[in-house]
Amino acid sequence: MRARLLLSTAAWLLALSATAHAETPIAPDPAAPKGKLPDTARPTAYRLSFIIDPDQPRFSGQDEIDITVKAPISVLYLHGRDLNVALVTAKVGGKVIAARYTQVDKTGVVRLDFASPLPAGAATLSFVYDGAFGDGASGLYRVKVADKWYSWTQFESIDARAAFPSFDEPGFKTPFTLRVITKVGDRVTGNAPETEVRPLKVDPQSGAAKFLRASGKPVPAAMDEHIFAPTRPLPTYLVAIHTGPFVRVEGTVAPDAERSTPLPLGAVATQAQKDKMGYVMAESPRIVQLLEKYFGEPFPFPKLDQIGSPIMPGAMENAGADTYGDGIIYLPPNASTGNKQEFGMVVAHELAHQWFGDLVTPAWWDDIWLNESFANWMGYRIGNEWRPELNIGVGGLAEGFSAMNTDALEVGRPIHQAIATNNDIDSAFDSITYGKGGQVIAMIAAYLGDEKFRDGVRLHLKRHAYGNATSEQFFQSLADSAKDPRVLAALKSFVDQPGVPVVDLTRNGTQLTAAQSRYAFLGSAPRAEQWTLPFCYRPIDGARVCTLIDRPSVTFAAPVGAFVPNAGGTGYYRFNLAPADWQALIARSAVLTSGEALAVQDSLWAAFRAGKVPAGLLVTAAKAMAANPDSNAAVSGGGRLSGLHDRGLIGDAQLPAYRRLIGSLYAPMLARMGFDPTAGAHAGDTPDRQKLRQSLVSLVAEEAADRTIDDRLVAAATRYIGGSRRRSTRRISVRAFPPMPGMAACPPRANWSNSACRARIPTSAHRR
Repeated sequence: MRARLLLSTAAWLLALSATAHAETPIAPDPAAPKGKLPDTARPTAYRLSFIIDPDQPRFSGQDEIDITVKAPISVLYLHGRDLNVALVTAKVGGKVIAARYTQVDKTGVVRLDFASPLPAGAATLSFVYDGAFGDGASGLYRVKVADKWYSWTQFESIDARAAFPSFDEPGFKTPFTLRVITKVGDRVTGNAPETEVRPLKVDPQSGAAKFLRASGKPVPAAMDEHIFAPTRPLPTYLVAIHTGPFVRVEGTVAPDAERSTPLPLGAVATQAQKDKMGYVMAESPRIVQLLEKYFGEPFPFPKLDQIGSPIMPGAMENAGADTYGDGIIYLPPNASTGNKQEFGMVVAHELAHQWFGDLVTPAWWDDIWLNESFANWMGYRIGNEWRPELNIGVGGLAEGFSAMNTDALEVGRPIHQAIATNNDIDSAFDSITYGKGGQVIAMIAAYLGDEKFRDGVRLHLKRHAYGNATSEQFFQSLADSAKDPRVLAALKSFVDQPGVPVVDLTRNGTQLTAAQSRYAFLGSAPRAEQWTLPFCYRPIDGARVCTLIDRPSVTFAAPVGAFVPNAGGTGYYRFNLAPADWQALIARSAVLTSGEALAVQDSLWAAFRAGKVPAGLLVTAAKAMAANPDSNAAVSGGGRLSGLHDRGLIGDAQLPAYRRLIGSLYAPMLARMGFDPTAGAHAGDTPDRQKLRQSLVSLVAEEAADRTIDDRLVAAATRYIGGSRRRSTRRISVRAFPPMPGMAACPPRANWSNSACRARIPTSAHRR
């Protein structure tokens, strides 16, 4: 098949001679699609061949696409961006039909004009082309690390078209067969297992060699040809091709209840990271197995490689070939708690995509929210299960509460929004998708119960394995599995309209009335909305009670004494209480779970910003919350107060009182814990205790301006770097304190890639 359909290397290079280094012209076509391609043809398989030498500024490619044509056509639209295409043909049976290739807009829409009509039925498109490597983390890009060049791919959302002509939409899933010709000794990592590496001798008198010399390119004596097995059906955005002098470490993920054979596992890094590959190899297997257990299905691809890139701002779930920023997966032996939290969350997020996104792929970009929202929730959930002592799970709730501030603006967008054009696609990757979407998933999962929700997810994966699905189909799987059609209404009300619900709770004797409305900051007037709201509360010493609020208000029996209106903190809503109920709840801050504590702080501060509670209650809550044993909850009040300071809302006259307040709250806590800034002094503490100490040091040194702590930090830093200690008139910054929900635009999730914080990263680099 390969010998019959693929050009020889010599013919391939000679075909490029007419266009190499030419500027790609764009000829606007008013009839060209701005979004989805017309339903005139569908791809059924790709055969991709590349010559990739990252030392050079350009790469060469031959791309064959098997298609099925719906009805006879003379014009076909597909995708390609800034590629110099030397030859395009269509083969139908034994007949070859020439075609003209024209890029018609800057997003990479291409028109093929055929010399004679293409009949309905099967055909094969063939392209010979070359292109320039990108210098940022999108498309097929290259980076020089130390003295060596490497190349990677990052194709989500619509950057595969910058590497090969394609039907670059998520709804088109096909197998891909890959061949890459490289310098001798370079490695290639793709989505599927590499089946063969064979040497290619280069005849110095061949036409290809003469062309290379004439174009100023070196002529190697030999090259390597890397052959890969066909992939499972994939969309173009999940294709991966990484080439260069990489270091590779190999291992396996042991069999488990869902998988009877070992799963090949690899780590791929530049030479600069070769001594930091142990952690990802040691910890990835546990995360894979936890995901297999949750989904009830084995890893859906024949191998898994974990690949690092020095400029990747987040991570990307390429099928069988996840790619991350180097700092996410390549950790030193003394990695901090924050580093490990990011690792666990991001790796769990990306590997969850192997099922939810790769095995079952959104039908179009308007459903990418579900892909990312679900993986965001899973990243925190599985990350927490992987290493409970790292307390990763609460980060998902913090991210959700942070997203509420954006979602509360008068002009916002729903999670699920129409994507009409190519220019709209990247708008779907933001804090609403990750933060709000993840919390909505958490809310529905908590309302249904873990088993019912999990069974709905499993049903969805079975129904659509290796295919595509819409949000509606996911909702239906949940409703069918739970046998509760009201779940559909609840989900739709949260994903199809913008805004944050707020539930005002008032007592009337033994009755409690819950009235829902759209939350608004003081002075704003957003459009009214109504939700089908899964409302879960619990008496402070009792069990959770859940109900659906599907009307403007409902009344039920009031709990006795203090109660938590957002049990577990998983609800995507805010609440407001009567003064006595606020006081009773705040007084019991020490016994709240971490998620509940953050929910209380978020709703309390939201009520303050809406003009419904006095500022003094914020200070009361900060004092009470300091007794909570969770590292996030204990300092949440101080983190929010410091946000006022950062925004300049605490004037010079009030600053001394503010510093005394912060010192009185947190300096005694730090003193009780003990603080020795010498490297490794507190290595024996639990990760959560280490994190709490770090936050306390930041608050006491920065916000309380405690000179004693400042001096100790300066002395420790001086000893560490081996310099002489000189008193500076400027205090050093110890801003290790993590941004608190509602006080930062991007919570520490990774996104992106934070993943770690994908919402803050250009989507061309993903999250993805």
